[in-house]
Amino acid sequence: MSRIAIETGRRIRNYRIQMNMSQEAFAEKCGLHPTYIGQLERGEKNATLESIEKIACGLSIPLSRLFENIDFCDKSENIPLEAYRLLHERSETEQKKLIQILQLAVDLLE
Repeated sequence: MSRIAIETGRRIRNYRIQMNMSQEAFAEKCGLHPTYIGQLERGEKNATLESIEKIACGLSIPLSRLFENIDFCDKSENIPLEAYRLLHERSETEQKKLIQILQLAVDLLE
């Protein structure tokens, strides 16, 4: 599958999990089939624009948030983007802890 399908699917799953919703409950909220949601989350299917709109509404996020900071055109190493991706995949509680760890590391560098 394409990198954008995999990354978008990963983001959908992360947002859904943060909402404590099963794939079935989320699919119902979005008006989509649970199998389709699973395929999207695994990056096995390319979503239609209409499905992405339904998913963004189901997640209560702007459509653009599913795609922010995705840039596969730039082939150079992008450390801030990789840090964003790693942080984004974690729960809010884990994100706060990681930010604290990062701040401690930055303080040690100074």
